[in-house]
Amino acid sequence: MTEATVTMDFHPQPQAGEAKPWAFPAPERGALGNGLTLLRCHRPGQQVVAVEILLNAPLEAEPKGLDGVATIMARAFSEGTDKHSAEEFAAELERCGATLDSHADHPGVRLSLEVPVSRLPKALGLLADALRAPAFEDSEVERLVRNRLDEIPHETANPARRAAKELSKQLFPATSRMSRPRQGTEETVASIDSAAVRAFYEKHVRPATATAVVVGDLTGVDLDALLGDTLGAWTGSPADARPVPPVTADDAGRVVIVDRPGAVQTQLLIGRVGADRHDRVWPAQVLGTYCLGGTLTSRLDRVLREEKGYTYGVRAFGQVLRSAPDGTGVAMLAISGSVDTPNTGPALDDLWKVLRTLAAEGLTDAERDIAVQNLVGVAPLKYETAAAVAGTLADQVEQHLPDDFQATLYRQLAATGTVEATAAAVSAFPVDRLVTVLVGDAAQIEEPVKALGIGEVSVVPAE
Repeated sequence: MTEATVTMDFHPQPQAGEAKPWAFPAPERGALGNGLTLLRCHRPGQQVVAVEILLNAPLEAEPKGLDGVATIMARAFSEGTDKHSAEEFAAELERCGATLDSHADHPGVRLSLEVPVSRLPKALGLLADALRAPAFEDSEVERLVRNRLDEIPHETANPARRAAKELSKQLFPATSRMSRPRQGTEETVASIDSAAVRAFYEKHVRPATATAVVVGDLTGVDLDALLGDTLGAWTGSPADARPVPPVTADDAGRVVIVDRPGAVQTQLLIGRVGADRHDRVWPAQVLGTYCLGGTLTSRLDRVLREEKGYTYGVRAFGQVLRSAPDGTGVAMLAISGSVDTPNTGPALDDLWKVLRTLAAEGLTDAERDIAVQNLVGVAPLKYETAAAVAGTLADQVEQHLPDDFQATLYRQLAATGTVEATAAAVSAFPVDRLVTVLVGDAAQIEEPVKALGIGEVSVVPAE
């Protein structure tokens, strides 16, 4: 008996097409009659339009004892206007198929709207009403305050959030707003009422100091007329110049253990302050930091995750806290991750060895090439949506950067060599100038950490 021969016809394998030239989109600048700065960016095919509103209401402008009032105000923008109650406003947004989010951070308050272009006129009208005449009803503000107070214990119980809170407290003086939780503490939030929210709004929210970013397929949309009828109806007086206090920080090498008795893992957060995006070192710093801990193939992950099995992942990153062309800007440079409690000491020891080896031997050309490919090569995918483009354009405005910053950054990253990236990474994470926060069981990890000699060790309660 002979065996039958089975043959299969495979579908032809798709072949990659020729790569198309790409650059980060350039916006068109303008202004409305009320002083509102406008950036627009036509993106053919993007039928969901993204609108970002930047308000010059930074956290450092919050009144003493009212930390968190900017957050409550941001959340209250979607809780009713002079035309709609909170329930009606939410229903109108839903009818538009729109989403409206908001948050407050050190540079200011942001509102983010996404809506199908066919419903853009109605959604922009709702957004304009929220900015022009927010209700700030007593009952709604009280509810938002209660919600925020409910969130705080959960954040304190989260090791990563607790570590971030402690690192800010350690790095910045108590007088600095950066040393305190962005969304306030239980004591300060409990003091917020509708009068405080309205006072903050009236003092800091006005079109003359605000910016609107609109990104999407604007084919057939008379954006000038539409904006004039909506955001253009928002009025307000010019703002007085507000002094920007300098940022000081203490990143002398030390270790702070936030005691969590019985914790089976230790949360690591190791950081210091460094250069912001206005510094010439920024492109090399981005590249070097990515090589150190930006992805699964980075050096920290290769040692602590793949070779030693201490962790599911460790990341190194830079986060801008305040950016300014006059040199007063500052970024947080940090390494974060978690390890099992018994291996806290060995993991920290190996992490410091990675940093020392980086300083002694440098990065490899292969590490640099992979980082450039990951950061620059995938950029077109990162900005497929209008919201991603609008968010980055808003970041540039917020950080006082030129409109072509992101496009220039990609060219700079591609041109940065291995030696430059190494020098920037070593400068960003010097082994003797790192504040290490560990959230874990002090009884088990204090002595092993002291034995490493990476700085004076202190223990604080978890609260």
